[in-house]
Amino acid sequence: MPEPQSERYRQGMATRRAVLGDAHVDRATAAATPFDQPFQELITESAWGTVWSRPGWTKRERSMVTIALLAALGHDEEVAMHVRATANTGASRADIAEALLHVAIYAGVPAANRAIRVAKQVFAEMDAEQAA
Repeated sequence: MPEPQSERYRQGMATRRAVLGDAHVDRATAAATPFDQPFQELITESAWGTVWSRPGWTKRERSMVTIALLAALGHDEEVAMHVRATANTGASRADIAEALLHVAIYAGVPAANRAIRVAKQVFAEMDAEQAA
């Protein structure tokens, strides 16, 4: 499927690849169908090309905020994806732990507990991959 060529889309794709990695973005792009192609374009332009590409905050800061928001909303798959992306954003495990403490206070202990469980699983997988 041809990609739109707007500057915002190109910037979004570059940022998306920098944060999530080429392998993840290549899989998402290859799996796109006519049904979800408009959605892929929307998130690339708006989330990645507008919000994640803004000046002022680092990728590390955006990463911590994103994980906290996703955890608060109970979006476990997205939490896992963004925890894995910390390898590219510079957010440390200590940063994520701090963000999830905020989730516990402001969004509830069950949300933080679930996200901590997800993060621990992702960190274990990342450690195993690095050891292999």
